Amino acid sequence: MTLAIRGGTVVDGTGDPPVRADVVVEAERVVAVGPDAGRSADVVIDAGGMLVAPGFVDLHTHYDAQLFWDANASPSPLHGVTTVLGGNCGFSLAPTEPEHVDYLSRMMARVEGMPLSALQAGLRWDWASFGQWLAHLDGRIAVNAGFLVGHSTLRRLVMGDRAVGGSASEADLGAMVTALHAALDDGALGFSTSQVHTHNDGDGQPVPSRAADRAELELMAATVRDHEGTTVELIVPGCLNGFSDDEVDFLSTMSLLADRPVNWNVLGVSSMNPDGAWSQLDAGTAAAARGATVVALTLPHTMELRLSFLHGAILDGLPGWREVFALPVAERMAALSDPDTRRRLDAGAQSDEAGILRHLAVWERLIIDETFNSSNAGLEGRTVASVARERGVEPFEALLDVVVADGLRTGLRPPIPESEDDWALRSKIWLDPRSIVGGSDAGAHLDTMCGAVYSTSMLGDGVRARGLLSWEQAVQQLTDIPARLYGLRDRGRLVAGAFADVVIFDPEAIGHRDLRTRDDLPGGASRLYAEAEGIEHVLVNGTEIVHDGGFTGAVPGRVLRSGRDTDTVHAGSDWAGAPR
Repeated sequence: MTLAIRGGTVVDGTGDPPVRADVVVEAERVVAVGPDAGRSADVVIDAGGMLVAPGFVDLHTHYDAQLFWDANASPSPLHGVTTVLGGNCGFSLAPTEPEHVDYLSRMMARVEGMPLSALQAGLRWDWASFGQWLAHLDGRIAVNAGFLVGHSTLRRLVMGDRAVGGSASEADLGAMVTALHAALDDGALGFSTSQVHTHNDGDGQPVPSRAADRAELELMAATVRDHEGTTVELIVPGCLNGFSDDEVDFLSTMSLLADRPVNWNVLGVSSMNPDGAWSQLDAGTAAAARGATVVALTLPHTMELRLSFLHGAILDGLPGWREVFALPVAERMAALSDPDTRRRLDAGAQSDEAGILRHLAVWERLIIDETFNSSNAGLEGRTVASVARERGVEPFEALLDVVVADGLRTGLRPPIPESEDDWALRSKIWLDPRSIVGGSDAGAHLDTMCGAVYSTSMLGDGVRARGLLSWEQAVQQLTDIPARLYGLRDRGRLVAGAFADVVIFDPEAIGHRDLRTRDDLPGGASRLYAEAEGIEHVLVNGTEIVHDGGFTGAVPGRVLRSGRDTDTVHAGSDWAGAPR
């Protein structure tokens, strides 16, 4: 069967200017791109007035679990994503053994914000090796998906309880190397690890990878070198607050030992501290001087954060609050209705012990994003301050009255300052060859954010609304550049011979909708979800998976395996082609 996408303007991912052309697809591949190329076809998609681009490649997701109950990896394809890469930050679901299932489940729930009830109800955990885990997804997913093997998972497999806080013995190191070789032989796309202080397990202890010394980390990188089409992803403390000289040396050394690019997450960009962003990127310059490749993953937008008294994430870090959030919902509602408890909680939030979280305790500034009880009708979009004035009570009283009436489900948004100068600086960072756009974290932190909007935010807010990049520049950032970094074979460009991963979107409408709660996870758990605007059609391997803003139910996606679906990208190579 021949499918033709007719009448659109093709932005092919190479960075070349858009051209009016038809795209012709046979089976999984693009067979022609050009004027009137689709004159004869069995199926026609009318792309008049639309831009036709390669499918977007999201390098940093945590869809490892969700794909088992949601073949679509929703909502990412609604935003044009056709390829997702998981297993990031040192966390994967394989390899493992039955005795580690409870620990891994609770770790993923704590550190990546995946509801434990969903993991328990949605996963059968009937695998041991990485290959057995991947086999569960073959032929069952709508998107292309590849996965790294996580350091914390490897450590837990080999060391058991000793993985948390324990040093690895020579025997442990040998067993980890053997397990990593096996996972990479099975198709893992590389190795990921975390050393950052914010990553704790279900018991509140540092995740296993944080106990690894430099020698262990370097041994893992050297193991990656032996396998074609692999890479290294990591996060270290300096990723968040500025690299030390030792960390810059470490990043370069990891790249050289693996002979692969190292991508780190995540580079924050703010016009209030522009020198900070450029200083972080200098790690890439230092690496290049040694023949290594170090690339910063950066978000194209300010991540919208959602607070809730139901899940309590972030808020439970305020002094004296954790005990209240540990209560069952009914008891928690009673406590939050008690005047004495309210006074105690407010005092803890305002204390010096609250530290950086104290800025959340400026209750009047919080925006009520979503309500659920009829008594709160009309409050969405308003600040707590305005509700408090209307009701003649203090802001914290008004806030908790709304929250209790909603059964704790109220969505609250702290205002995050964002300026035109922020957008201008971001656009310069996007085009810097030491950075790469991504970091959605889609599939994780389901109750506090929806990072899947990163692509439509970049295109809608960055290009359509602000004109900071051309369409061809922005599309290249979302397609060809991430595909090249990971060596994805025949993906990222809309050219003859490539896999037919295609996005057709309206340049006058592209964008995303507001976050809303959906109660559609296994075990009755909820998540935040945002739909897209302007994405009309999405094809994966020549089959339409999104039509007019909805999923078709087709599952043409491939599980991407290293060496088979990826080419080796060597350290120091010109992986991105011409300077951006």
